[in-house]
Amino acid sequence: MKPIIIPQSYNYIGAFLSLACNLKCSYCINYFEEGRFLKKHISGEDWAIGLNRLISRDDLPISLQGGEPSLQKDFIYILNNIKPELNIDILTNLQFDEDEFIRRVAPNRIKRKSPYASIRVSYHPETMQLDPLVKKVLKLQNNGFSIGIWGVTHPTQEAEILRAKEHCTSLGIDFRTKEFLGEYTGKMYGTYRYEGACDRKFAKKVLCKTTELIIGPGGDIYRCHSDLYEGRRPVGNILDENFEIEGKFRECDVFGHCNPCDVKVKTNRFQQFGHTSVEIKF
Repeated sequence: MKPIIIPQSYNYIGAFLSLACNLKCSYCINYFEEGRFLKKHISGEDWAIGLNRLISRDDLPISLQGGEPSLQKDFIYILNNIKPELNIDILTNLQFDEDEFIRRVAPNRIKRKSPYASIRVSYHPETMQLDPLVKKVLKLQNNGFSIGIWGVTHPTQEAEILRAKEHCTSLGIDFRTKEFLGEYTGKMYGTYRYEGACDRKFAKKVLCKTTELIIGPGGDIYRCHSDLYEGRRPVGNILDENFEIEGKFRECDVFGHCNPCDVKVKTNRFQQFGHTSVEIKF
């Protein structure tokens, strides 16, 4: 199959190995609307074949995520069979067996020059305990892995997140916070580029162009996170030998039901603030 060249304008490659998760957080961004996840999954071998078609850059890694990516039965196979030219990040809740991970994965495979850790662990006080998580993170860190913890400042959990940050920092763990995105007690939280995009009160036709390659568990490629989570029609598949990225505006008739991930104002891969994943024309 011919290579897939990532445009210079792209800022993110998200490989959603599985949308399943072993935690049930009440504010999960994947369930911002209905969360109509498609059941199709491709094998680890097919993931490796598809991802190895990508021609990316040193500063643009493939972010393996979910759900919880380690629930993909071939998770470690995928890690070990992505070609060395492609950098890897992992977004995980770290509920997997860290000893097996240390035995089977080389630390340098998930380490690169960047302003943040290559393994980004989510801490959710609603469904997790901090002490066991810290123990796992320290073990991986002491074995040479680039790893840090992120906590979402949900209104009901912000105090605990800040306490955890202070505790982890004192232990030499990089702990960072992320803005809560979504609705809580009738109020929308988050900083968004386009007014009304996430209000879910109307559906409007627009033109939309992405700066992200979003790949679902079945290898399908989507315009945005919202299309992935709601099971809308993909624009291609990572295993389609004729697929190529088209950096163009596409018609969308569901503006107003955007996922916050797509329209929030955030930092880019260089940790520079002011980036938004999509550009929308009305």
